[in-house]
Amino acid sequence: MAEFMTGLKRSCYCGELRSGDIGKEVVVCGWVQRQRDLGQLIFIDLRDRTGIVQLAFDDTTDQTVFDKAFTVRSEYVLCARGVVRERSAKSNKIPTGDIEIEVKELRILSESETTPFEIIDNCPTAELTRLKYRYLDLRRPELQNNIIFRHKVAKVTRDYFDENGFIELETPMLIKSTPEGARDFLVPSRIHKGSFYALPQSPQMYKQLCMVAGFDRYMQIARCFRDEDLRADRQPEFTQIDLEMSFVDMEDVLQIGEGYIKRVFKDVMDIDIPTPFPRYTYNEVMERFGSDKPDTRFSMEIFNISEEVKNTEFAVFKNALANGGSVRGITAKNAVKTYTRKEIDKLTEFVKGIGAKGLAWVRWTDDSISSSFAKFMSEDEMQAILKKAGAEKGDVVLIVADGDDSTVLSTLGAVRTECAKKLHIIKDGYNFLWVVKFPFFEFDKESGEWIAMHHPFTSPTDDCMDKLDGNKGEVYAKAYDMVLNGIELSSGSIRITNPDLQKKMFEMLGLSDEEAYEKFGFLMDAFKFGAPPHGGMGIGLDRLVMQMLKAPTLRDVVLFPKVQNASEPMTNAPAGVDQQQLTDLGIAVIPEKE
Repeated sequence: MAEFMTGLKRSCYCGELRSGDIGKEVVVCGWVQRQRDLGQLIFIDLRDRTGIVQLAFDDTTDQTVFDKAFTVRSEYVLCARGVVRERSAKSNKIPTGDIEIEVKELRILSESETTPFEIIDNCPTAELTRLKYRYLDLRRPELQNNIIFRHKVAKVTRDYFDENGFIELETPMLIKSTPEGARDFLVPSRIHKGSFYALPQSPQMYKQLCMVAGFDRYMQIARCFRDEDLRADRQPEFTQIDLEMSFVDMEDVLQIGEGYIKRVFKDVMDIDIPTPFPRYTYNEVMERFGSDKPDTRFSMEIFNISEEVKNTEFAVFKNALANGGSVRGITAKNAVKTYTRKEIDKLTEFVKGIGAKGLAWVRWTDDSISSSFAKFMSEDEMQAILKKAGAEKGDVVLIVADGDDSTVLSTLGAVRTECAKKLHIIKDGYNFLWVVKFPFFEFDKESGEWIAMHHPFTSPTDDCMDKLDGNKGEVYAKAYDMVLNGIELSSGSIRITNPDLQKKMFEMLGLSDEEAYEKFGFLMDAFKFGAPPHGGMGIGLDRLVMQMLKAPTLRDVVLFPKVQNASEPMTNAPAGVDQQQLTDLGIAVIPEKE
């Protein structure tokens, strides 16, 4: 039967006790990691969020207390009063391994059934089971430490921005649905039947309105929502360190961002991050790494052999060049043993799965040079390719050709990362960089239209103002992304505040005055009343913590995450609701066809 703590009050945490506490009477509370019954000796490992301490019961223990200790099982909740003493069999596996508590009083506060899995780090139980019992999974020290680490990051975040003059403001959760690049989560209104709120994908327009309101420097640890497919570094709800600044240019925003990263790594991990971060233009990272969020912990940069093969009869290369595309590749150093013909076939299937037509290759073994296209090449052409590739004996050259340059680059970017993982050449560390000068527009192949790469309030660069009536592909934006080890941590821009320029950009995006006003009228109206120049960014808190801890997925740093199909196994959300709730909202559900 459960007991009460009346008369006892916890005096310290389990993991805090050390040799300097020997002789002290303490009261500890926690969960039983395990109980060991050795006949005349019982040991209980008691666990709380700070660690484990050993409770000891022997022939000097009151018999009632000893008998109670005998009944204790894993995950019981206990309160124990006793004296700290030196441990006879010391352990270097836990920080409290030099001491134990000689228990004088023991209370069982709560009993526990046998848990579906053992509460240990590196638990072998399937993740889906652990997520179903997430409250038990969160008892594991590994996850508890991750969540506590996240708390420390959030604490430093608030301190840093407060010290730099930012005001923490809270923007609404129920907002108007506006196009921001991903699908909104919609919330039906009971009062205004047939109308919907949206959950914010980001506080973008509200933080801009805060600048119009004169708050000058805004920050918020903001909850954001996007109805999009999940992956290792994406959840449908996430947390963003959001900021906006008035009377600034891009340099000011980047300096604040770098200063924050330097501060949080130093305060939380005692790691010095060098600043300023390297900067690359969008075109440069795409040409060199095939990604706008490149991982620079390894080299393997893309090279262009279009000139070297311009006279080839090899149809794959010839057709790609004839259609205005290119032939490019990467060189996997010392990879010939890893990338056998069989492994290259697997890699070929991989590139086909991401939109490329295939993969050409050259293997330079100790004995010879073999290639998937050698019979179409002269000796001089093959040597020119190897020279451009910087290839040597033991290397594998991987080549992609396509009439669409973006397909070539993005495919090689993915192959580059895939090869680096397989070859184990990704160095340890934290490689930050900025990507700047993004195109303002990107062509959407599905709709056949030009859309804003960031959002329509991003300012074009000064040198593009006279190109707004020309080729949309030549217009660049005052936009910037912070990248860490191949993950986009932050995205931001300097905003448009000139109503005439904003109208022009809406026109270029194909929005009529009426459409633009319907979607963004409240912001356009606000800009008529004296809008300061401003810019900002949003830093993904979940992703930052995930990268700092080198955790494999966001699920390791979020309390109650969703799984791949966006459901939550513990509560079975999302779930149906009763008919009365739907009637109150004026909603009819159309049954899904089998």
